[in-house]
Amino acid sequence: MTSKAFTSEDIKIADPAKAVEQIHLAIREQVFHVLKRKGAVLGLSGGIDSSVSAALCAGALGKDRVWGLFMPEQDSSGESLRLGRLVAETIGIRSSLEDIAPMLTAAGCYRRRDEAIRLVVPNYGEGFKCKIVLPNLLESDQYPIYSVVVESPDGKQSKTRLTSEAYLGIVAATNFKQRVRRMMEYYYADRLNFAVVGTPNRLEYDQGFFVKNGDGAADFKPIAHLYKSQVYQLAAYLGIPEEVQSRPPTTDTYSLDQSQEEFYFALPLAEFDLCLYGRNHGVPTEAVAVAIGRPTEQVERVYRQIASRREATRYLRMPALLAEKVLELES
Repeated sequence: MTSKAFTSEDIKIADPAKAVEQIHLAIREQVFHVLKRKGAVLGLSGGIDSSVSAALCAGALGKDRVWGLFMPEQDSSGESLRLGRLVAETIGIRSSLEDIAPMLTAAGCYRRRDEAIRLVVPNYGEGFKCKIVLPNLLESDQYPIYSVVVESPDGKQSKTRLTSEAYLGIVAATNFKQRVRRMMEYYYADRLNFAVVGTPNRLEYDQGFFVKNGDGAADFKPIAHLYKSQVYQLAAYLGIPEEVQSRPPTTDTYSLDQSQEEFYFALPLAEFDLCLYGRNHGVPTEAVAVAIGRPTEQVERVYRQIASRREATRYLRMPALLAEKVLELES
């Protein structure tokens, strides 16, 4: 790096038109020639990542070769469905609605989650809402322990530290949601001879913010190389509705409103973006600290957490292991 001050400008895409065309070329090559499919299927959540992915696929393959799916369940925000439909209409792609709540109920998703919560909040039951949250990771290098926030039917909230058994039970149950959604996407992909689109941005892919064989499963991932701020930059260039661009990123997994920061990233995504970019490009922590307005020791802590999470989530990116090599993939 030069002595020039490090700022958010360093992470911006210099030529959005060129970047979009390069992604278009990659999508066409991957879908038509490598995967040998006729189009692309993806879930539309009303969020920025799926919206940009849909627009990129439509531009690369043609609007008639992209199919969007809305897959709400009982904990989903109504805004997700409304904004997802707005995106599909704006881009001009075909779409379908699949309510996955009955499948999740049949699999015991909600029952298993509630049973896990009752391990630490015995009175949790009908009419309650919940979410799980991390402590402030910037204040300590200690291993983070999740807590569950519950809201009773009369609106009172409380926060309780989770045991390992309760935490793993809650996560295992809620992971049904991402896996059922991907199962539905592959149904449409098989029926249409389309490929399934994965929509993680670079932060999510790098830091393991996805469910293995759930939203982590896909045939191609067109924006996994883009930092979150770059996804927003392309959203503006591609004409994604302003309501989507201004919507705070959420998990849309729990019945209480939950930001991605409190669930996983621990600091605003714009700041995490700069920390990840800085670490990847050898920017000194002092320079990143000035750019995000935080003490240097906190940026150092984030750098360590980035490395730690990469290692902890490596399993999520690994293919199935074989006892012996069976065959070589054709190039």
